[in-house]
Amino acid sequence: MSFVLISPEVVSAAAGDLANVGSTISAANKAAAAATTQVLAAGADEVSARIAALFGMYGLEYQAISAQVAAYHQQFVQTLRTGAASYMLAEATNVEQNLLNLINAPTQTLLGRPLIGDGANATTPGGAGGDGGLLFGSGGNGAPGAPGQAGGAGGSAGLLGNGGSGGAGGTGAPGGNGGNAGWLYGRGGVGGAGGIGGGTGGAGGHAWLFGHGGTGGIGGGPGGNGGWLLGNGGHGGAGGIGGGSGGAGGNGGWLLGNGGIGGAGGTGGGAGGTGGNAAWLLGGGGTGGAGGIGGGNGGHGGNGGWLLGNGGNGGLGGDGDGGTGGGHGGNGGNPGWLLGTAGGGGNGGAGSTGTAGGGSGGTGGDGGTGGRGGLLMGAGAGGHGGTGGAGGAGVDGGGAGGAGGAGGNGGAGGQAALLFGRGGTGGAGGYGGDGGGGGDGFDGTMAGLGGTGGSGGTGGDGGAPGNGGAGGAGQLLSHSGVAGASGKGGAGGTGGNGGAGSAGADAPAGSGAMGSTGFAGGAGGDGGNGGGSGASQGNGGNGGNGGTGGKGGTGMNSLDPLLAAQDGGQGGTGGTGGNAGAGGTGFTQGADGNAGNGGDGGVGGNGGNGADNTTTAAAGTTGGDGGAGGAGGTGGTGGAAGTGTGGQQGTGGQQGNGGNGGTGGTGGTGGAGMNSLDPLLAAQDGGQGGTGGTGGN
Repeated sequence: MSFVLISPEVVSAAAGDLANVGSTISAANKAAAAATTQVLAAGADEVSARIAALFGMYGLEYQAISAQVAAYHQQFVQTLRTGAASYMLAEATNVEQNLLNLINAPTQTLLGRPLIGDGANATTPGGAGGDGGLLFGSGGNGAPGAPGQAGGAGGSAGLLGNGGSGGAGGTGAPGGNGGNAGWLYGRGGVGGAGGIGGGTGGAGGHAWLFGHGGTGGIGGGPGGNGGWLLGNGGHGGAGGIGGGSGGAGGNGGWLLGNGGIGGAGGTGGGAGGTGGNAAWLLGGGGTGGAGGIGGGNGGHGGNGGWLLGNGGNGGLGGDGDGGTGGGHGGNGGNPGWLLGTAGGGGNGGAGSTGTAGGGSGGTGGDGGTGGRGGLLMGAGAGGHGGTGGAGGAGVDGGGAGGAGGAGGNGGAGGQAALLFGRGGTGGAGGYGGDGGGGGDGFDGTMAGLGGTGGSGGTGGDGGAPGNGGAGGAGQLLSHSGVAGASGKGGAGGTGGNGGAGSAGADAPAGSGAMGSTGFAGGAGGDGGNGGGSGASQGNGGNGGNGGTGGKGGTGMNSLDPLLAAQDGGQGGTGGTGGNAGAGGTGFTQGADGNAGNGGDGGVGGNGGNGADNTTTAAAGTTGGDGGAGGAGGTGGTGGAAGTGTGGQQGTGGQQGNGGNGGTGGTGGTGGAGMNSLDPLLAAQDGGQGGTGGTGGN
């Protein structure tokens, strides 16, 4: 195969010559256009005119063809010029690369890295990225690790350039660290993510003189620090699943720069990362990371610049999960000594609901403390306490409900500035969680006399409230801060309902004139007691309803066939309704909560049916009255009122209402009249039904 040698200069000169030739031809065509397109007729006759018109048409067609040829010629010239430029660029690139190789050869041989150029990206698992050139060039990226192998580190830059990113870690292995930025200017590389199964994230790369630090990798990698003169710190990486802590934010530059934000804690109770501190002269501290779900504590806020700057806010505490308490809020960062506002404390996380079967609710997390003020101003407020979780419900069969979780305490306000202002306001205390409801009692079982129903379960106590945070202390010319308000106690849980009593047995056969009285139905079970309130202002729980009384037994028939028809036997008394559960006790300090209402009395059992009369009289006689219905159950007792105690006596809670009386039993059915035995007499009506029982009080 032959080689073709191209000289860009010759091609460029040929393009110029062709352009000149095209210009000359175009000029000649324009000069001839007037004489060839408008030909004058040789005479005034018609033949001369037609000949002139024909040659003029030829001239016009020539001009049109010439214009098309000129356009093609121009395209050809442009193609030659573009080709010449491409050849010249290729030669220049070759010269540049050859020259660059010549320049990089000594440093590559002596130091193992080029003078100018980017580092190579790693290709083998877990391999590190190559470093950038000593003068110019960014670092190469690290490669991800194989299962169980750490990710490769990112390459570092030289004088100018960015650091390479770290590679992700394999299963359970850490990620690679990000490469450092250039000595003069550049951004630090991002840390690699930790592998699934607990791998920690890689750290972000640092900047040197000017530039920002790199972000930490997921899995809790810390952020890189900003440039020494100017630059912000990198953000911390979020914690991994399973309770991994978030990474700390990087610090700002020594002269100017903000601190990085702390990473959020991972699900499962991971703590949030601490915010980075700001630069020495001017800058704001980073915000602390939020705690993870499951009760992780929030990270503390970073401090502002030593001279000027605001402190970072504390991170929020994570909410509880599965009956666990909420995490505590992070403390606020301090401001600059001369001027700046302190960071506020983070709020505590909420406690989670207690597990089923009477589990206690989780405690609310405490609020974080506010940062202190500087010389002139700027105390931070305390964070609010988290709300306590509700107690779990009791199981049926009289199981007690779970207690509500206590509310978290409010964080204290920060100390006031030396000269002006006041201390930070204390955070409000969290509300206590409500107590869980008691389980319902089981129904009574069948017995000779009706069985008593089971008692309902006691409601869970309401959670205690959190205390308000103290106000920040004053200093030389400043005033103390205002204390935070205390929370409110949780309401007590409702007591469970008592079980229903079982029905009484039928009476045995009577031998007298009247049928025997049926046995009484069983008493209903007592309602469960309402739960006590929380320690401040919570309402006591309502007592459970009493159980339904059992049905009275059926009266028996008179067995004497010679006696006239008598009244049927009296039905058994309906079972007594269960006692209502006592209302929960109201609070004993401050403004008392109201006691819970007593439960309703159980419904009285129905009276037994009156017995049929037997007779051999010729004519049917009036049946006896049915047995009296059973007495209704007794109404429940109202809950006790709360009592004020000690110090400035609080107002007692209101007396709870008594339960409603039980419903009277249904009247017994009248005995059936007998048919006449005399075929000559007409049959008579049956006996009149008995009167219904009286309702309970």
